[in-house]
Amino acid sequence: MPRSSEPLPVPAGRHPRPSGAPPVGALLRRHRHAGEPLACLPVAEGLLNRGFRLTTTRGTYFLKQHLDAPTADRATIVRQHRATQRLYALGLPVAPPLADAKGRTVTVVDGHCYALHPWIDGRHRDGAQLTAGCSRRLGTLLGQVHTALDRVMEPTVTDGRGGADDRASADLPDTFRAIDELIGLARAHRPRDSFDALAEHRLRERRRLLAQHAHRRPPPAAAAGWVHGDFHPLNLLYRGAEPAAIVDWDRLGVRPRAEEAVRAAAIFFVRPGGELALEKVRAYARAYRRATGACGGELAVAAHRVWWERLNDFWTLRWRYQLHDRRADPQFPAVSALAVWWTREYEAVRDAFAG
Repeated sequence: MPRSSEPLPVPAGRHPRPSGAPPVGALLRRHRHAGEPLACLPVAEGLLNRGFRLTTTRGTYFLKQHLDAPTADRATIVRQHRATQRLYALGLPVAPPLADAKGRTVTVVDGHCYALHPWIDGRHRDGAQLTAGCSRRLGTLLGQVHTALDRVMEPTVTDGRGGADDRASADLPDTFRAIDELIGLARAHRPRDSFDALAEHRLRERRRLLAQHAHRRPPPAAAAGWVHGDFHPLNLLYRGAEPAAIVDWDRLGVRPRAEEAVRAAAIFFVRPGGELALEKVRAYARAYRRATGACGGELAVAAHRVWWERLNDFWTLRWRYQLHDRRADPQFPAVSALAVWWTREYEAVRDAFAG
């Protein structure tokens, strides 16, 4: 069940990424039903956590080591687990964790939290691999997730990480300071390469766009609900044309729901040159609106807020220049081009979401 992470801001207080194999013996002593270990191999690493394909005498499992500090505490993980168990009971394609003999789904060893999940055979599919029909099913699926979370989670007042303060849009003075800092880091980077030149170009271009559109800063979001928080191609496994499992619920929280729908589409349906496949976006958005009862105006507002978010966001460059972590570098060309293209095609994008 290979997985990764959606584009995220620079995580605060990340744990150092440990190396080596996880404590399989200690874990399987608590999960005796899982059998004896035969092999434990790392899968494609996500940006924030680690995963392993664990083969035992009784089957194959996905072993997850939680490392991302904001979501790696036991209580937060248990809440995520309970949510997936309830969603699974409602018939949604999720992969709830396996409980040990005492009913616990989180094992803490040497200060790190681990969870054992069933191994799901499947593959990831991006928007280029989705037909219009598959795009509609994707929108319906996310809509079903949002409505089901309303049924299985506590009322959406706040979750401590997705409250009203987090619904304010980016403030330009902060963005301009970040741009100046990143330009300085890109110019000083050695050995300088084509990535650094492109980064400096895109940062200066973004500063001009933001100055031009400063009057369009959106107000804080008015409403929020429970969301997956990280819905994108690497967190959805397919068998053929049908979704087999939505994985990685670490970012489960209370946030504007329509914005998750827009944000997911901007990841699924972005082309390498930074354009969105708008016909697929349109099919996806219509299906999402039908599944949730959201109106076109709600999606239009969400699209405006996500557009502004994209204009003000430089997470890939923060990882490269501030964390000295280049794993996000391949995403930068399309992500940075999308913000420019979206600004130019603003009306067409809004219409695709609002219908």
